[in-house]
Amino acid sequence: MQIASLLESYRHDRKAELSYASFQSATELLASLEKTDYDVLLLDVLMPGVNGVQAAREIREHNSRTEIVFLTSSPEYAVESYSVRAHYYLLKPASEEKLFPILDRLLDEFKKPEDALRIKTQSSVFSLPYSKIECIEISAKKLYFYLTDGSTREVPGSLSEFEQALLKRPGFIKVHRSYLVNLQWVQELRQGELVTASGRCVPVSRTAYSQVRTAYTQYLFSETDKLAQDIGGGFE
Repeated sequence: MQIASLLESYRHDRKAELSYASFQSATELLASLEKTDYDVLLLDVLMPGVNGVQAAREIREHNSRTEIVFLTSSPEYAVESYSVRAHYYLLKPASEEKLFPILDRLLDEFKKPEDALRIKTQSSVFSLPYSKIECIEISAKKLYFYLTDGSTREVPGSLSEFEQALLKRPGFIKVHRSYLVNLQWVQELRQGELVTASGRCVPVSRTAYSQVRTAYTQYLFSETDKLAQDIGGGFE
């Protein structure tokens, strides 16, 4: 397989500590994911049976952490790939010149300590990576941090204690007096509410709706522009 050969070359060239597994279909991969966790998935869009985008959607229902890189001979699925938060969309034929810089960036990201919100309570001190926060709710003087892995951290306090720090971050916006949301994980925005990647419905106040809609549209376009630049690079 060409990709396996490129990964071997990368491991030798970069002296990188990495291991990999190859699958002949999305069905094989999905079965493997029930027992094994991978940092990166290189998914061919066109595969027998379930295609790469369909497989990625199924993966994202349970896994927001794994990075996904699509491999394809056609750019027609590029916008769809954004909906499953693909890291990159690589046009075939894959080569060292195209693939190695992507792997370099991913390995660098894995080595970096994650940028996180520091939280101190009477009984503990901990941090929550900004990228893992879907949304925050305040209710009865308690904050609920809903995370991308499906877990929730409960902290006594008020939203105002963290609001300033969060709103300085790209993508965070206040959608309701009781909710802050990370636009990175918004799957759908409709009148009166939005839906996060994990399926959580979050109310959007009438007064905030117009601002939220504008911010979300701008966020989507900025991400699509990045993807378009990536695809453009694939033709070079």
